[in-house]
Amino acid sequence: MPEKGNRRVLAFDYGTRRIGVASGQEILGTGQPVAMIPARDGIPDWSQLEALLQEWRPDLVVVGLPLNMDDSENEMCARARKFGNRLHGRYHVPVEMVDERLTSFEAKGDVMAAGGSRDFGRHGVDDRAAVLILETWFGLQDERAGE
Repeated sequence: MPEKGNRRVLAFDYGTRRIGVASGQEILGTGQPVAMIPARDGIPDWSQLEALLQEWRPDLVVVGLPLNMDDSENEMCARARKFGNRLHGRYHVPVEMVDERLTSFEAKGDVMAAGGSRDFGRHGVDDRAAVLILETWFGLQDERAGE
């Protein structure tokens, strides 16, 4: 694995209907939307995920953890953790969880501000949320490096 600061990272915004995916280089600290993977009751098409992992070859995967505003966990947190554990178990890639509170809300605002419609399923909210999750993780790495 490359040294910290120079890793290729994929981020996932886990959802029960769609899973947003973003990619980025730690050294740049920014992400870009990659895909929105359909899911059925939270179960993704694992072959699509495998193809993305083979294409992007990430050094690390980040999965958003949708904590409540009071820092407590909910059912979606358990499902997101399970998704992260399955990614690690199936593809042997290191997985980190990151607080993703309000990323979907912010992503919807970004889409609307850019002239998107309220039909968010087709207009990049989930992959945009994955970008925000990834950039949050990059910011946490910068904070840790500065300590």
